[in-house]
Amino acid sequence: MKLLRVHVISAKTCGGLLDGLDVWLRSPSTEYSTFDPLCLVGPNGSGKSQFLQVIAEILQCLCHVCSNKEERIEANPELLFELEYLVCPEGKQEPAHIRVSRQATSRGRPRFLVQQNGEGQWVNCDIASPTTRELLPRKVVGYTSGGNETLSLPFLISRSGYAEEVGQQALRPETRGTAIPDTRLMLIDYGTHLEVLVANLLLGNDVQRRALLEDAQLKDLRSYRCTVQLAHSAAPKAPKVAISARKGIQLTDELEQHIDNLRRCATCYDYDPNTETYTFDYWMNGETRLAFGSFWGSALELYTSLHKLAMLNDLAIPKKTRDRFRKDTEAQRFASRLPEPQDEDKVFRFERVQFVPSRGGEVVDYVSLSDGEHQLSQLLGTFSMLSFRNVVFLLDEPESHFNPEWRVRCISRILDLPTKDGLRRTGSSSSKAAEQECLLTTHSPFVPSDMAREKVFIFSKDGRKVTVRHPDIETYGTTFDTILDECFGVRPPISNVPLDEIKALMNSDNPEEIKAGMDRLGHSVEKVYLADHLRQLTNKGEA
Repeated sequence: MKLLRVHVISAKTCGGLLDGLDVWLRSPSTEYSTFDPLCLVGPNGSGKSQFLQVIAEILQCLCHVCSNKEERIEANPELLFELEYLVCPEGKQEPAHIRVSRQATSRGRPRFLVQQNGEGQWVNCDIASPTTRELLPRKVVGYTSGGNETLSLPFLISRSGYAEEVGQQALRPETRGTAIPDTRLMLIDYGTHLEVLVANLLLGNDVQRRALLEDAQLKDLRSYRCTVQLAHSAAPKAPKVAISARKGIQLTDELEQHIDNLRRCATCYDYDPNTETYTFDYWMNGETRLAFGSFWGSALELYTSLHKLAMLNDLAIPKKTRDRFRKDTEAQRFASRLPEPQDEDKVFRFERVQFVPSRGGEVVDYVSLSDGEHQLSQLLGTFSMLSFRNVVFLLDEPESHFNPEWRVRCISRILDLPTKDGLRRTGSSSSKAAEQECLLTTHSPFVPSDMAREKVFIFSKDGRKVTVRHPDIETYGTTFDTILDECFGVRPPISNVPLDEIKALMNSDNPEEIKAGMDRLGHSVEKVYLADHLRQLTNKGEA
C-alpha cells in the first residue's frame, strides 16, 4: 500500500489546525514495488503528529465502515476527508488506485464513498463487498515513544472496542468459544517492548535475532518468566452467577488456550489455585523454540497472543479510573494514558528476563538495557514480524532515544533488515514488504539526509494554519548543517550560549578578550568570522 494524497476537509480532533490541508505524498505513477519511507520534519507544534493521527483516523474509519467486526468503533466520526492510495490485493499483480472520502451533504449526514479509478473514471465500490475489504490495509501500525502522544488516540479507541467485546463474550457461556477478530489498528509503544522482543527472539530466525541484538552486544535470550494471576486482590472477582470454574477474571476460550499453550511450552511451571496464579519459566534452547513454533506460526501470532493477555492488566485498574479515562478520551479527544498497575497487581507480566552477552561474561538483565537499546530492538522487531504487504507504519519519532551514531544508521537499519520476505533496498521488486507504507516524524537532521527531497515534507505553522512543502535543496546525502538550516531554520547549527558569546565578542574592540574567548571555543564557521574580526583589529592597531 502506498498513500498518494491526504486532504483534510475538517478535523475537529486537531482543533481545526489541519482543516483544508491538501498534501500529495506521491504521484499515482510512483514505483509501487519499492519501500520508500516518507519523512515529516518541522518544529514542535507544527502539526506533524496530528497529521499522522488524522491518517490513522481515516484508515480506522475506512476499516470500521467496510469491516466493523475488526474495527468496532472509530475515534473521530466527525472527520471529513479525502484519501487516495495504491493497493495491490492478494492474488493481483497490479495495484489499484483507490479514493476514500467522507464529505458533508445538504442532507446533513456525511456521505462515505470508496471508489476505484479505472481508465480515468472513478467507479463506486460496494462497501459491504468482500472484494472491497481486499482494498483495506491489512494492518495500520502506530509507534510512539512517549506517554502522551496524540497519535495514540485512534489506536487506544480501537483497543477499547476490542477489549469490551472480549469482556462481554467471556461473561456469556454461549459465546465464550466464538473467535473474536483482531483489530486492524495496532499500537506499539514502550509498554509493548517485551512482547515484541520475546516474540521475535523466540520465532525469528538466527539472522533476525542477530539484527535485533547486535547493537546491544547481546547474543540471544537466555531465560525469562511469565506470570499470569487471575484471582488476586486487585483483579475483579467472578460474577455471582457462575460462568466457569474461574474465581477471578473470566476468560474467553481463546485466552484460556493461550495460557494452556504457554504452560505446554514452559521448561517448568507452577500453579497456585487460591489466586489462580500461573508461573511459567523458560530456558531458551532449540526445544523451547520448537515448542513455541508448534503452537504459533509466526512472531506476529505469538506477539498478538502475549499482547491480548497483557491487555488484561487494564482490569487491575479501578473501574472508576477506567470509566473516567474512557469518557475523557471520547469527550476531549485527548490521548491520555491509563495508569500502569504495580507489577504485583498485573494480571500478566514478564519477570527475570536475561540475555546471553555476545562476548562472554555475566548474563545481562533486561533492566540494565538503555532506552535506546529498547527502542532499536522494538523498532526492528516490529518491522520483522510485519513483513507482509499492505501494512501502513505511522512512526512518531522512532529514533528519539538513539545516540547520534544510531540515528545516522536508522533508515539503513530498516532497509537492511532481514525479514522473512526480505525487506529490500530501493529498486528491488522481489519483496512483499516493499509494498508497505511508512511515514515517520523526526526532529533530527540525520533521517532527511537518507531521503530524496521529494520524500521529505517540512511542516510549519502560520497562526492557526499548517503549511507543508518539500525542501528547496536536495536532502539525500546533504550535510546535517545544511539540513538543519533548510528544514529546521537553525542558523548556525550551534547552541545559543556559545553563539551569544561569539556575538558579544564580535562587538568587542579588545583583542585580548577576543583571544581568550576563542581559546574556549571549538571549531565553527562563526569562530572563523571571529578570527577575521580579531585580525582586522590587530591590523588596525599596528597601523
